[in-house]
Amino acid sequence: MNQVFGRYVIRDWRRDDASAIAKYANNRKIWINMYDDAFPYPYTIEDAEAFLSRAIQSDFRTFYAISDETEAIGAIGLTPRRGVHRFTAELGYWLGEPFWDRGIMTETTRTMTDYAFKELGLHRVFAEVYVTNPASARVLEKAGFTCEGTLRASVVKDGKVLDQMLYAKINDVLSST
Repeated sequence: MNQVFGRYVIRDWRRDDASAIAKYANNRKIWINMYDDAFPYPYTIEDAEAFLSRAIQSDFRTFYAISDETEAIGAIGLTPRRGVHRFTAELGYWLGEPFWDRGIMTETTRTMTDYAFKELGLHRVFAEVYVTNPASARVLEKAGFTCEGTLRASVVKDGKVLDQMLYAKINDVLSST
């Protein structure tokens, strides 16, 4: 994938992205909102190199860098489901704090969702957002996702039990057939 939008691009990961990943991902404000505890904090250069080794070697690429003209500034990806959910994927993302509140993540989310529907043939893309992260909820809403409900006491993050909001976007082309 190599999708350009404005000054930014969604692209494949490169080995030389490690220092930028470590620089932007080593941020408690990002970690506290990450869905998976596999995303470490503090985030080191070794963590970035290990991530890149997995991402670059993957045969089925659905996790990409968000980049400006000089470096990777974040990430966006899809985790496909299996079985009866095989036409569904979970969306995940993060963006370096210096790039927040510029509309980058909303546009990236729109672009990635269009890719999921048009190129991957998915029917549904969903994301789960902690209720403590209203900015991410706004990103999804601006990108055309609908809040389908609240998953009460569904996760424990940083020692706290949290609710999550479930957002989804349906491929209208497929749902009308």
